Amino acid sequence: MKSLVLAEKPSVAKELARVLGCGQKHKSYMEGPKYVVTWALGHLVTLAEPEDYDPKYRNWNLEDLPLLPPKMNLKVMKETSHQYKAVAQLCKRQDISELIIATDAGREGELVARWIMELVHWRKPFKRLWISSQTDKAIKDGFNSLKPGKDYDALYASAVCRAEADWLIGLNVTRALTTKYNAQLSAGRVQTPTLSILMDRERDIQQFQSKPYWTVGADLDGFSAMWREQDGHDGRLWSKEAADAIAAAIGKAGSAKVEKLRTTEKSEPHPQAYDLTELQRDANKRLGFSAKQTSNVLQKLYEQHKLVTYPRTDSHYLSSDMVPTLKGRLESIAVGPYTNLARRLLRSQLPVSKRIVDDSKVTDHHAIIPTEQFVQLSELSNDERRLYDLIVRRFISLFYPPYRYDETSVTLAVGQHRLYAKGKTLKEAGWREVYGTAADANGDDEDEDDSDGSIGGRGDKQQSQLLPALASGQSVAVKQGKIKELRTLPPARYTEATLLTQMEKYGLGTPATRADIIEKLLSSDTIDRSQNRLVPTGKGKQLIELVVDALRSPELTAKWEHELERIAQGKGNAAAFMKTIREQASKWVSEVIAETKEYKPHNVTHSKCPDCGKPLLEIKGKRGRSLVCSDRECSYRRSADPVLLNKRCPQCHKKMEMHTGKAGKYAQCRPCNVIEMLEDKDGGRVNKREQRKLVEQYSDQAPLANSLADKLRAALEQKGE
Repeated sequence: MKSLVLAEKPSVAKELARVLGCGQKHKSYMEGPKYVVTWALGHLVTLAEPEDYDPKYRNWNLEDLPLLPPKMNLKVMKETSHQYKAVAQLCKRQDISELIIATDAGREGELVARWIMELVHWRKPFKRLWISSQTDKAIKDGFNSLKPGKDYDALYASAVCRAEADWLIGLNVTRALTTKYNAQLSAGRVQTPTLSILMDRERDIQQFQSKPYWTVGADLDGFSAMWREQDGHDGRLWSKEAADAIAAAIGKAGSAKVEKLRTTEKSEPHPQAYDLTELQRDANKRLGFSAKQTSNVLQKLYEQHKLVTYPRTDSHYLSSDMVPTLKGRLESIAVGPYTNLARRLLRSQLPVSKRIVDDSKVTDHHAIIPTEQFVQLSELSNDERRLYDLIVRRFISLFYPPYRYDETSVTLAVGQHRLYAKGKTLKEAGWREVYGTAADANGDDEDEDDSDGSIGGRGDKQQSQLLPALASGQSVAVKQGKIKELRTLPPARYTEATLLTQMEKYGLGTPATRADIIEKLLSSDTIDRSQNRLVPTGKGKQLIELVVDALRSPELTAKWEHELERIAQGKGNAAAFMKTIREQASKWVSEVIAETKEYKPHNVTHSKCPDCGKPLLEIKGKRGRSLVCSDRECSYRRSADPVLLNKRCPQCHKKMEMHTGKAGKYAQCRPCNVIEMLEDKDGGRVNKREQRKLVEQYSDQAPLANSLADKLRAALEQKGE
């Protein structure tokens, strides 16, 4: 008898099959003496669509809402149905005695497998492979210690609740808003509160009124100091006259007396190992990666290169059973720029503290660290290399001593005024040596999302400097007093890094889903990226006004996420949770229907739809800008960006654009206004196929790869000119 192993992706199945000795390759599975390994293609099974319950729901009508099926049905996804059929056939084989779930070790992975099992009516025993890395050793150890499948029933229940809640809330509120306002307006259990956080910040920025303020500083013998009214004061003065008077008094005095001198030893412990959210935050700050880009690159490092442990984790800690593997991991990464840093640690026993290893703080998966797989840095792409560098340096820094320095603060008296200065003396670089002494592993010292009107304008933040030897009571020469004019600044717009911090703070989504939520908001044109900042669009601003108050609240979604976590731990009540969700969906649909506000599209153009005469909307997509009809019932759409031809302007030699006029297709150079007609057989009406041929004929994208083709292209260009 054999065991059927179900992986989530073909690439993972291939690795499992190799380790398990499954040498017979088939189209949809691999087989060996003891195991048959097959795969899902992500999800093979999903929740049924409204039209699967009743064909009338294919059309979106306000009167059909809310849609609350008494029992949520499952269906096979059309695009991957061929693989589902193959898996179903394997499940029916007489020589298969048990199923081993080898999908991703998390909530979503559990759902992938269990929904397939439900549709194929699996009744035989099943076990769970639960591993945190894809190395051969981890796979072998995992198969030697398979867990009973029933141990993960609570995790499955939680995954079902999350999927059904997203369907019931998202689908009902989205259909209600879209049909009510005749515009594509989407809402969701997590995406709407996330948009609300961005809108709250936008509102603060719009309402902010900048004010001027002044600071007073002094150049002393060998260092500089700042005036403050008293210790703890921020040094800001709201009157220029007052600042001028203080600066003049300090300048006239000629000398200052050291009133207080205090030196304290300070130390900073190493930063903790990465969880997914903090790695996404750091990659955004340091590398400019989006959260989604970090997830994608990390998945390759985990799955393809097998260099890092399971990515979708929310823990900063390691489990005690990993301690014996730590030196092996350091040996594997002791290459290239990490050789000396890692070798130094390998000479003695590793200092393992509660800050690194704590079983009570590891739930499903430990922190993201390197595996024991030997690394070939040259095999990594540039993005993979940079992200791997963050993970490796963070891991090495765990075993370095604290960063220690002496901080000297001095208070100087100048008549009735007080000047303050700070100095720092390095004692031991400690873990900062892994990053270069001056670099900070945590990026910026202050999170930008903490900035507000009161601190946002502080351009006077005192920098540490090297102070000369000073003694209490000593007199120091004052060279000059000087003032600086600054302005209070509004709070900064969120970056992906600071938005992830807020999502984590309010419990919005999970480490695995937060990147997708941000991408969803971007793709639905409710927010936009502007120089690494996230800005709500006109559509996003209106959507927040139209959506029901309760759905905007991060606190409510956080409460639901907490309950989902309790269900996953076997402590919550799934039935009670779903009852609440259904009640909320019904209530919110009623509130949308009763709303009297209006929606005005922010992206209306002056162009009219040639089919129905209504205004066209400009939308951004993956392929550039498009113009679509504002009436959802009308399907008219065309590209808003002109097609650039390989045809060059005879005057300025820039590429010409292709346009359509009454006489047919023509090439135009806008700067020179040179126009040339293009070959057109249908007297102005060119179907899409003809247009594609025309673009291929004149553009760089034409698949011409041999000398004959090159000659043909040259002849065509000559003919066009």
